[in-house]
Amino acid sequence: MGVGAPHTVPAAGPARGPRGAAPAPEVLVVAYGTPDLLRRALEPLAGVLPLTVVDNSSSPAVRAVAEAAGAAYLDPGRNGGFAAGVNHGLAHRQLPGRDVLLLNPDAVVTADGVRALQDALHAHPRAASAGPAQVDDAGHPARVEWPFPSPLAAWTEALGIDAVLRRVAPALRARATYVIGSVLLLRADALADVGGLDERFFLYAEETDWAYRAHRRGWAHLLVPEVVATHVGAATSSDPVRRETVVRASQERYLRKHFGVAGWAAARAAGVVGAAVRCVLGPDRAAARVRLVLVLRGPVAAERALAPQGSGAAA
Repeated sequence: MGVGAPHTVPAAGPARGPRGAAPAPEVLVVAYGTPDLLRRALEPLAGVLPLTVVDNSSSPAVRAVAEAAGAAYLDPGRNGGFAAGVNHGLAHRQLPGRDVLLLNPDAVVTADGVRALQDALHAHPRAASAGPAQVDDAGHPARVEWPFPSPLAAWTEALGIDAVLRRVAPALRARATYVIGSVLLLRADALADVGGLDERFFLYAEETDWAYRAHRRGWAHLLVPEVVATHVGAATSSDPVRRETVVRASQERYLRKHFGVAGWAAARAAGVVGAAVRCVLGPDRAAARVRLVLVLRGPVAAERALAPQGSGAAA
């Protein structure tokens, strides 16, 4: 495997790293309300792994759940978003120098699953992160591994030819990928090399940005499909229009950051074309119309017009 290339650990016969060589990771949860979900996330890990909860909501109920699970409780005193919450937790780690598991409060993974992620991570010397497969509460699988966004990818998606190109073009099949951050183990050495999350991403795409920065520094990202986590998904985002706006705004920030104004303009044009086509031919034309208006207006501009609504954990 080339450095930075996509890699999936085979489900049959997973690589087993030297478990004794890496101390247990610290689990970092950024919470915003939802104490019942947080309790469910912490229960399988309590008393087994070191736990830290960053409470962006400054909620007494969240604090009570964290302390009942034996977790260190951190209140940053503000809701700066998920990236800011993660960075606050990283700056106040109980055990600096250890790997860190990012865990959404609406996700559940077992301690054995975390150990298997760490084994896989340390079996590959240039792996920056490792994430599990995921299912929802009903057991339906969710896609967790994605190629990095780019203007070219925006056009292949808009034209509906991405899957075809992956079949016929080896270079596209070999595109580097990342794993979403709802349950994601980060290697301590990679954190030290790449740094923390970019706090300009309030919610969504912050792990994509971190993974891409790591990729550009020669790190890879692993999907470990024999480990399965449960993720409710969108538990902190009950308004679909708001969620779509924030997601697209984060994508705009990512594309502007890594591909410049011209790259964002190209991706935006692709978004307009794709949404316009789906307004006529797509199965969900109402959603396509919402997306078309959003892209034409500009997602970041639309996000700024939203009424404030706090949320500190990724959905």
